[in-house]
Amino acid sequence: MTSSRTNVPGAALAYRLEGRHDAPTVMFAHSLAADMSMWDENVGAFAGAYRILRYDMRGHGLSSNPPAPYTAALLADDAVALLDALRIDRVHFVGLSLGGIVGQHLGARYPNRLNSLSLCNTMSQHSDLKSLDERMASVRAGGMSAVVDGTIERWFTSAFIRKSPDTIARVREMVLNTRVNGFVGCASAVRDIWQASMLSQISVPTLIVTGREDRTATVEVARAMQARVRNSELFIVPDAAHLSNIEQPSAFNAAVLGFLSRSALSLDERAKTWPSTRSTPRASAKP
Repeated sequence: MTSSRTNVPGAALAYRLEGRHDAPTVMFAHSLAADMSMWDENVGAFAGAYRILRYDMRGHGLSSNPPAPYTAALLADDAVALLDALRIDRVHFVGLSLGGIVGQHLGARYPNRLNSLSLCNTMSQHSDLKSLDERMASVRAGGMSAVVDGTIERWFTSAFIRKSPDTIARVREMVLNTRVNGFVGCASAVRDIWQASMLSQISVPTLIVTGREDRTATVEVARAMQARVRNSELFIVPDAAHLSNIEQPSAFNAAVLGFLSRSALSLDERAKTWPSTRSTPRASAKP
């Protein structure tokens, strides 16, 4: 299926909308240095019961490449503007890493656009700013090839890298295809997050997921996030690092699908109290 593009303030976003038109929509948001193809191993499991929306963030994939830097608030506004353009009131939002950072903004600032929220392999503040600044400098100097090996080592366990060369080759290509400006723009958004206080503002049903071997969004980080988010559940994906959706797709899919089924039990009651929100004014961008 080919991608479409639509304009949002300051950018044009590429997206794919597929599956049942009469079903609730699940919106997938990718990580830094990725694109919507990182969900290829997941969307098929959701397509029978849901409509699927995935998209490329600004500076990534087939979306436009506005000047850096970006902010997490801006990226969240992009997601809402995409929903407005597609006339979709509410979604189940599934965001991984950078996508989960965007999801935190949506949960705190745009709760009436969400049926549920899945925050996967993500964090509310970055613990190693020096490392991130160094990666940004390396990309500016040498392009994405300067960081691709280290990125793959962070994203996957060594066992998966050894046994899945075809998948690793596809991921490597995805990383290398990321534009320098897009990487720096979104990496700036990750570097500057300070949004732990946002977590206590999230009231929609929330699932927090991380990989047992994730060295960035660690199990300890995930537990701390769960403690701050009301109505939240925690799932630890065994034998997975940062891109748990790719390394262990069956476990990841089962966890998120099970959560969506449980969260749907209360949707009818909540929908009675939520107005249509396509014209809702933008909230403050401050965490």
